[in-house]
Amino acid sequence: MSVSRSISITAVVAAAVGAPAVAFAQQGGVTPVSIFGDATPSMKLVMVVLVLTMVVAVVVTVRKLMSGPSLTGGSAFLSALRLGAPLLGLLGAAYNGLNMIIGLANFGPQPIEVLAHGLAESAFLLLLGLTLGVVAVICHWAVESRVDRMVLRA
Repeated sequence: MSVSRSISITAVVAAAVGAPAVAFAQQGGVTPVSIFGDATPSMKLVMVVLVLTMVVAVVVTVRKLMSGPSLTGGSAFLSALRLGAPLLGLLGAAYNGLNMIIGLANFGPQPIEVLAHGLAESAFLLLLGLTLGVVAVICHWAVESRVDRMVLRA
């Protein structure tokens, strides 16, 4: 599989994931784009890091699978992402939840419409972390199966 083909597959997957956002945007609802736009700079940074790390994990996996008999580098990165990514998403969601609770403590009870964007942001962060964790597990399995096949051939 060539790198351009893997990038094409990634673009198709991104379009499939983004299609529901377009449908919601026509109704004027909350979308992943509006969640990102309303987020604080620190939460935007966490979101961008999670998405970019997902792309890097796929690129590392493709490069490792295309490397032939050379199997060096990248496996520890993918292994660390399996646990680290969901924890980073959970940390971002918890931090966002803490900020919402502090806001409630300072300003008193608020209607659900005021809290909805913060709750959506927390859920989005958690979703990004879990999605990256799933991608990392699948990529790690692919790399490990390739390593196993190469070792058993030798």
